[in-house]
Amino acid sequence: MLIGDVQGWVDNFVSFDDRFMERIVAVWPECMAVLPEQPGEDDITINLVDRLAKDIVVRRLCHWVEYQFEPFGLAADGSKYSKGIIDIAVLFDWDRERYLAYECKRLNVINGGNRSSLATVYVTQGMMRFLTEQYAEQLPVGCMVGYVIDGDVHFALSRIADAISGHRPLELAEGPTPLAAIQTIERFRTVHTRPSGSKIELRHALLSKISAAAEKC
Repeated sequence: MLIGDVQGWVDNFVSFDDRFMERIVAVWPECMAVLPEQPGEDDITINLVDRLAKDIVVRRLCHWVEYQFEPFGLAADGSKYSKGIIDIAVLFDWDRERYLAYECKRLNVINGGNRSSLATVYVTQGMMRFLTEQYAEQLPVGCMVGYVIDGDVHFALSRIADAISGHRPLELAEGPTPLAAIQTIERFRTVHTRPSGSKIELRHALLSKISAAAEKC
């Protein structure tokens, strides 16, 4: 929950996301260099968070970077319960209800020589969790990170765009709108109307495993 000027928090979240992505670019080649050709989502995220948590710039930007963060919900009897597990959450202080969520999904996975875009999963099991407020409850910004395993970012972008346009429960209000790339990271934003009537901006970043390997070499 945010207190004060909501637009001010939106601006702060957006500014932080830009700087956080710059640090992800910095640690990405090292992160991917230790992983196999077809790494699992959790393997990528664990290694990424480990390096981000040790990064001196990230340590100055926020209070903590948490892997598999569990936001709390409030039951009718006043007790708290887990609303699920967010892949990465950035906390800015000790307030657990004020965080920037990063939900991570693999894209363009190769199985038996066939490519699966997984764009539908990106939408239904990623983006939708922000719309239902399972993640980022009463918060105005959330983030999606796509791990493009085969390096074909253009294909991933086109399939995600199709999946977004074809899923009406997303209640798309704006976008997809391109954002300025940060080195090898392709980005865009979407804005959605939640059932409560509030808007949430989702910021999307696609990271290529192939470009990370090339940069490392």
